[in-house]
Amino acid sequence: MQKKQFFNLPLYIIASILFGIKTYIVYRFLFNISLENIMQEVILFINPFASAFLFFAISVWFKEKGQMRFLRYASLIGTLILYFNLVFYRNFTDFITIPVLFQGSNAADLGTSALALMHIPDLLLFLDVIIVWYLSKKYTDDFKVDYKKRSKVLALTFSVGFLLFNYLLAEAERPQLLQRTFDREYLVKNIGLFNYHIYDIALQSKSQAQRVFADGNEMPEIEDYTKQHKTSAENSELFGIAEDKNVIFISLESIQSFVINNTVNGEEVTPFLNDLIEDSFYFENFYHQTEQGKTSDSEFLIENSLYPLPRGAVYFTHGQNEYNAMPEVLNSNGYNSNVFHANNKSFWNRDVMYDNIGYDNFYDVTAYEVDQENSVGWGLKDKEFFEQSIKYLQSLPEPYYSKFITLTNHYPFELSEEDASIEPYNSNSKTLNQYFPTVRYTDEAVEAFFEQLKESGEYENSIIVLMGDHYGISDFHDKAMSMYLEKDEITAYDHIQLQRVPFFIHIPGVDGKVISDIAGQIDVKPTLLHLLGIETTEDIMFGQDLFASESKKDFVALRDGSFITDEYVYSKDQCFNRETGELLGTEVNQLGNEEAAGETACTPIKADVEQELSYSDKVIYGDLFRFYNFNNE
Repeated sequence: MQKKQFFNLPLYIIASILFGIKTYIVYRFLFNISLENIMQEVILFINPFASAFLFFAISVWFKEKGQMRFLRYASLIGTLILYFNLVFYRNFTDFITIPVLFQGSNAADLGTSALALMHIPDLLLFLDVIIVWYLSKKYTDDFKVDYKKRSKVLALTFSVGFLLFNYLLAEAERPQLLQRTFDREYLVKNIGLFNYHIYDIALQSKSQAQRVFADGNEMPEIEDYTKQHKTSAENSELFGIAEDKNVIFISLESIQSFVINNTVNGEEVTPFLNDLIEDSFYFENFYHQTEQGKTSDSEFLIENSLYPLPRGAVYFTHGQNEYNAMPEVLNSNGYNSNVFHANNKSFWNRDVMYDNIGYDNFYDVTAYEVDQENSVGWGLKDKEFFEQSIKYLQSLPEPYYSKFITLTNHYPFELSEEDASIEPYNSNSKTLNQYFPTVRYTDEAVEAFFEQLKESGEYENSIIVLMGDHYGISDFHDKAMSMYLEKDEITAYDHIQLQRVPFFIHIPGVDGKVISDIAGQIDVKPTLLHLLGIETTEDIMFGQDLFASESKKDFVALRDGSFITDEYVYSKDQCFNRETGELLGTEVNQLGNEEAAGETACTPIKADVEQELSYSDKVIYGDLFRFYNFNNE
């Protein structure tokens, strides 16, 4: 017998409405989701309710006693999923994927970074959970219903129909939506966060199956592609200029190019790096190409000249694959390979990955004396880090390849007053404000390290490479960034330009120059190997020697499908003039007719970019290098 209903509505409908309203508010005001037209606004409003009705309507299939329990815990679990995504988004402007969850071992090391992303007003997100728990406990007898089969089927049919209606609208707005797996914002915007997570589970299952069914037949096509785009040693202007020299590689945590030759409060942000440009090869249009793996992705790029994956971190998800990484190649050419990083060795699964790709030594946090006075934020301060590392560097057999990964300029960019030599910026973003003093501190640490290298005798017989690993300021802080850059707003074009990171190659005794050619982290491996006089004929890489005189590939691909060419910048289905930032419209052909809808000057290049990214993904997902002999012996 059906019982009297509170407000004449079943509790699952009340829970769905409350959860849908909350989710829409998070979408609209806490996530930075771009909306281009009224249809996208409508879809964004509909999809949280479509997901909620389907989710909570499951309760009608439970017996009376189980209905209330299901609604309580469903509301709590759904809210936790929403909230964890919000916290993740505040730092990475991205949504959680299944591979990211596999990286949960990193969470113990996040410390103040995670706490800084949690805000007291976030407690309001649990208000509907409290309401559902209260109603289900206080008015249990009013809400328990012995649903007839017809009512159950009706609830299911309506929920599925609502969800299908949402998907059809989304597909009409964005055809082939589910093929855009690299763009998680599009998926969340159109099908909702919870349906996106279900789809992500399906993608993860598919990627896991790829290795099982791979047999190496894909390799000839990929090998042909890389050979067509390879830059040869014969055409490298600086091939062998650093033969048998040590390589000191400094990964500059979260440093972006917009701070180079720039000021804050009238003070230079990076005075040493600015001066270093004068006697180094400095690439002013060099882009990071990382995705969810951040620093580990940048390492993967420079070591392998393969792209990181669109979901998760390769270091975690495919750390046991066969690779032909730079440490392995250098080891076969008489080098000793090392990493210096004062962090937990298991963070990003580095201990496993480093061993797999041929590093001889990993000087992790246990190699350093770390206490409360010499650490801040994520650990050992950069100045102490370099100072304590010199003794290890001097003990290494030469030639060596040694990579240093800094820590101080890491979110949330904490620094004590005595260590800060410039004042914070003044904007509505605490993150951007604190960024400048920590960047300056790292700049000073690098300057001191150069002096230590000279005093220890390690400088003259080494080349020193410095590279920003990934962005530090996400587009979550666009309003403050536009204020600093004196722009009305940060457009999709500006966002891509902000993905530039500094890249220096400093060779003592060799005059450098500023190089304006577009480049990316994918190009580091072939460039360094050629500088050291090491052939790459038998290697499979997607990068190119940046000093090659021959015609090079005409694009730099970012992991989300955006790209940069000499003439264009492409992002979020928009094509811009690279020099002016002007948005380019639909092309007109010689007959005066518009090309196919949506096609611009960027369209042909977009297909090339997608092909290259897919080839790299096939190599990793299928572990295809296990079928290939690189002849490094």
